[in-house]
Amino acid sequence: MGKASDSDAKTPDTPAGGNFIDDIIAEHNANGRFGGKVHTRFPPEPNGYLHIGHAKSICLNYGLAVKYGGKFNLRYDDTNPTTEEQEYVDSIRDDVRWLGADWEGREFYASDYFDQLYEWAEKLITEGKAYVDDLPPEKMAEYRGDIKGGKESPYRNRSVEENLDLFRRMKAGEFPEGKCTLRAKIDMSHPNFHLRDPIMYRIMHAKHHRTGDKWCIYPMYDYAHGESDSIEGITHSICTLEFEIHRPLYEWYVQALGIYAPQQIEFARLNLTYTVLSKRKLIQLVQEKHVSGWDDPRMPTISGVRRRGYTPEAMRKFCERIGVSKYNGVIDVSWLEDALREDLNKKAPRVMGVLRPLKVVIENYPDGQTEQMEAVNNPEDAAAGTRSVPFSKVLYIEQDDFREAPSKDFFRLAPGREVRLRYAYFVTCTGVVKDDAGNVTEVRCTYDPATRGGDSPDGRKVKGTIHWVDAGSAIDAEVRLYDHLFAKPNPDDAPEGQTFLANLNPKSLEVVTGCKLEPSVAGSAVGTTYQFERLGYFCVDKDSAPGKLVFDRAVTLRDTWAKIEKKGK
Repeated sequence: MGKASDSDAKTPDTPAGGNFIDDIIAEHNANGRFGGKVHTRFPPEPNGYLHIGHAKSICLNYGLAVKYGGKFNLRYDDTNPTTEEQEYVDSIRDDVRWLGADWEGREFYASDYFDQLYEWAEKLITEGKAYVDDLPPEKMAEYRGDIKGGKESPYRNRSVEENLDLFRRMKAGEFPEGKCTLRAKIDMSHPNFHLRDPIMYRIMHAKHHRTGDKWCIYPMYDYAHGESDSIEGITHSICTLEFEIHRPLYEWYVQALGIYAPQQIEFARLNLTYTVLSKRKLIQLVQEKHVSGWDDPRMPTISGVRRRGYTPEAMRKFCERIGVSKYNGVIDVSWLEDALREDLNKKAPRVMGVLRPLKVVIENYPDGQTEQMEAVNNPEDAAAGTRSVPFSKVLYIEQDDFREAPSKDFFRLAPGREVRLRYAYFVTCTGVVKDDAGNVTEVRCTYDPATRGGDSPDGRKVKGTIHWVDAGSAIDAEVRLYDHLFAKPNPDDAPEGQTFLANLNPKSLEVVTGCKLEPSVAGSAVGTTYQFERLGYFCVDKDSAPGKLVFDRAVTLRDTWAKIEKKGK
């Protein structure tokens, strides 16, 4: 696999042909721990939209199942009814399917196991391994102590009978929220704070999106996680590195219950330059309306990058290239963008579009005449064939493709300069028309009829080739030009007293109206992606309507930020 690198970014540590997780699986297969089976899962909380960090986890878990001929489950960790919604469940399912992961009908929920989890909690109480605690949260935190050790709750040594009675009354709804919790009885002086009698159940009088009002006590993630893995027969429970310190608790619960034990394995989460992947921060961006929603094309959510024009193939290739590591690092976002360019270069049809039109009149072209020029749909795919593009006396070119007083390194259209119009003719600028403010509003040219198709029979060469659109048949469109949502590679690198929001990029969105596109794109369906020649890759946005096309720029043809940063050094 390839390695990412950046001046401030860490490099993924992935051995050729495999990674440390493959090594663990190979060891298990050799010693027969799981009978040669590999069964993974992706366990999202349905309290928000998935982001590209989740895409890495999905690709990893599903990829391992495919590689070893195993199984892959989709399981929702729906243990907190106050933050979970069916909207999130539906979006997660759609995003996982879009990425190409197939759970083959094995869609589960932690709530599927609420009855079993409750029975196991009573078992732990009966065996003296769990107790009901009346300490309020602030006292519980105080009693947890410091590195020297904690302090036992005065309720820790209640009898089994009293604990069972209280726990059943908690379940029956007799107590208000915060009155008591069920805690595992482990070790209040354990060096790992997660094993200092962690909470197993808390009271929440909230309606659950699947179980309704059946429950008013809900299991904590650390309790439900390993037990859900065990019930489903998961072999390798793969999660991100921050859960490494939780692994002893995962194993304690499984061992205390005497149930099947999966193997938890941790890998480094994805961190990208110019990007935040914290769910809390993403929620803040949406709620405070710094973006238009979860699927704003500037957002790193899967729904956002899908809307922008990313493909599942590009996402999978990106995840494959960055590899899997045990060490936290930062990947340059250019690796993600390059994966998309590479994929779209092979499959996106080429069209011509002018974002900031400048009128061109070819003075010696016959009035009323229109020709059809043959244009290649995709030079990377001969099977894509060609299309006809209309050409007539009046055209539009990009404003940036004309200079009245050009510099030495400007080779496009200028007074007295001859250039090639893509797929059409050589034209020479003979003059300009200006408005009262002195701005060029029209360029006058002549054309050489012998150069049809873009080559001169006398062998003369031109240094510039520019794209164009026929004015008579062009369709209007709105184009949204997106850039990084944050102006700094590390959005959290904010001035003292300020937050990541201080680094929002004020130029992350530019809406360009009055764009002119060739007529072949008329009626394009939402999600259709094109390469606008010389400009970038663009995707039809969901805001499009009949007679009003809206395009999002998915990615530029080149990494413009790399150039900007290089100049700044």
